[in-house]
Amino acid sequence: MRRSIASISLTLVAAAGATVAVPAQVAAQDAISLFNGTDLTGWTVHGTERWYVENGELVGESGPDAGYGYLATEASFKDFELTVEFLQEANGNSGVFVRSHVDGTRVSGWQVEVAPPGRFTGGIYESYGRGWLIQPDLGKDTALRMGEWNTMHIRVVGDRVTSWLNGVEMVDLVDEQIGRAEGHIALQIHDGGGIKVRWRNLRLVAR
Repeated sequence: MRRSIASISLTLVAAAGATVAVPAQVAAQDAISLFNGTDLTGWTVHGTERWYVENGELVGESGPDAGYGYLATEASFKDFELTVEFLQEANGNSGVFVRSHVDGTRVSGWQVEVAPPGRFTGGIYESYGRGWLIQPDLGKDTALRMGEWNTMHIRVVGDRVTSWLNGVEMVDLVDEQIGRAEGHIALQIHDGGGIKVRWRNLRLVAR
């Protein structure tokens, strides 16, 4: 059952007091914290890969099946700005899906890529559809700090999606199919095994 933003209990935090970097135009607004730092309240696990909380951080890790895994918000969102921090351990092939729907381990929607160096972090990929819609210029890959905390900011308004990595604009895409959609935010574990990514400070401002 799809729930609206108002139908779930989420903690409000002041974005102005956050430690993560966000574009100036949202710095003075209130943000919703999607992760409470304690458990997976407000999220749904899809697949058999591992999602758990450790030291106040949300961890996604490959399980014994080494398949795809997703952790999706129970709430649906359309227009928003999302800021997340991630740290890639081992192979960091992951991503943040927007306006998505998950059925088992099959996802529809659009992924803002999180990947090891040279694998187009910040680009936008449509799973089970058109594939890569846009990739950042290779020179922008220097913004990624493998093995350290990174800040990703994603703006989804109407048919436009923009991503920033550590303050660097990675891509800016206008797409009619994205504009018609609404759905969940979902974190991914890629198949293949050996993947581990930590997440924290997942904060959203509705637009």
